[in-house]
Amino acid sequence: MGLWSNAGVFVRVWEYEVPGDRAAAFTTAYAAGGAWGELFGRAAGFLGTELFRDTARAGRFLTIDRWRNEEDWRSFLDAFGPAYESLDVQLEGLAVAERSLFEGSSEPIAPPTPA
Repeated sequence: MGLWSNAGVFVRVWEYEVPGDRAAAFTTAYAAGGAWGELFGRAAGFLGTELFRDTARAGRFLTIDRWRNEEDWRSFLDAFGPAYESLDVQLEGLAVAERSLFEGSSEPIAPPTPA
């Protein structure tokens, strides 16, 4: 594995639709140093979160949360479930729509075997 390998890393990717008048508050909460990043950062195995703004569709954002593995994500939920739910309720309404796009781990891809 190289320095930048994501093999085995568990990621959660979410899509959000955010009205223009709520974009600043949304980016503050969902950026790496925001409320979600601070909460996730309290747990072992959290590798970081990234926030992306779509340049083609105004108000569309993606977040990618990275964990060392799925077990670390599940342990976070067990340890911080009430805080997670509370923050989710507190930030409700910043986005008018949200949906999970992906939850899973990368798998090392073996080179093809010669025929």
